[in-house]
Amino acid sequence: MLFALVLFLVLCCPSISHNATPEEELKKIQQGIIEQKKKIGEAQVRETSILSEIETADRNLGKIEAELRKLRQRLSQTETEIKNVQAEITQTQSGLERQKDWIRRKMKSMHKVGYSGDIIMLLLASDDLSRTMRTWRYLETIASYETKILGNYRANLRSLDEKNQRLQTLRAELSSNSSKVRSKENELATEKKSKERLLASVRNEKASHQKMLTELNEASKKLLEIIREASKSDTYSGTGFTRFKGKLPWPVDGRIAVPYGSHKDPQFDTPVFRNGIHIESENSADTRAVQEGKVIFAEWFRGFGQLVIINHGSGYHTLYGNLSEIFSNVGDIIKENQVIGKVGNSGILNAPGLYFEIRYKGKPLDPAQWLRKRTR
Repeated sequence: MLFALVLFLVLCCPSISHNATPEEELKKIQQGIIEQKKKIGEAQVRETSILSEIETADRNLGKIEAELRKLRQRLSQTETEIKNVQAEITQTQSGLERQKDWIRRKMKSMHKVGYSGDIIMLLLASDDLSRTMRTWRYLETIASYETKILGNYRANLRSLDEKNQRLQTLRAELSSNSSKVRSKENELATEKKSKERLLASVRNEKASHQKMLTELNEASKKLLEIIREASKSDTYSGTGFTRFKGKLPWPVDGRIAVPYGSHKDPQFDTPVFRNGIHIESENSADTRAVQEGKVIFAEWFRGFGQLVIINHGSGYHTLYGNLSEIFSNVGDIIKENQVIGKVGNSGILNAPGLYFEIRYKGKPLDPAQWLRKRTR
């Protein structure tokens, strides 16, 4: 391959002079090879699937966002632990101060009264044995109490030292996790910009835009195949979906940003048909099933991001795309309003929201005619 490329350049490049030195000719040939490789590389990039590139970008974003969620959760847990340890330290210090005050008063009393080492001899010299025993028990109780207080004081000192060490460890962990969060946020921002550039090129290049629409049409056909194949083996027999037309709850809080049906792309004046609607909503908002049913698909699907398909019986299916997280598995029986995932930025719109479809025997229907009318 390389030999053929070199031969092609030698025979076809008029810029190579017969009077040039071998070194100059070799340099020009090498430059020509580099340019040809660049052109081949650009051609290969154009031949790759646009939806595959978008999916790769979405998967990378999803991975980074999942790691960021875990880091932020750990950060929150560490902050809570620090508050708890600080409260324990305050409580322990308060107890130590009370014990210190008792010890100071005790030492002052002992100094004031004086300590006599002959107290045992005085007790033994007493003629009243019962009185001596009572006094001995009193002294024994007092000594035990004082020993307990001193023991608690030492234990509290050790506990305070351990808590302070724990506090230092948690603060170091907090600092480390904060740095990791900032690093991961920067990585996420970089990946988002990369996807934005990719989508910008698709919006601004007619050939890429048309290719993406063709791929989306093919993806929609594959969805139809998935639904039909699942219907052959699925025994779920839910009924009554038809009676909910115009009464279905919204799968997510938001507004319809992109409606169902035929549109004309304003950039390239090309016809576009959308099988569903894009409901603009907050990122990570709960996505809920509009009616009870059975999950027949729950994973990544090219052009739709993370996708869940629910069979409601009698030929009806609902599709929930553009998810950042999926909480259901294939085979799960879902109840109405059950949370099945979280809204994300995956998909071709690159905006927080849910892509939602309703299909009857594989044919797309206008979801706006099935969802409840809103007053606002």
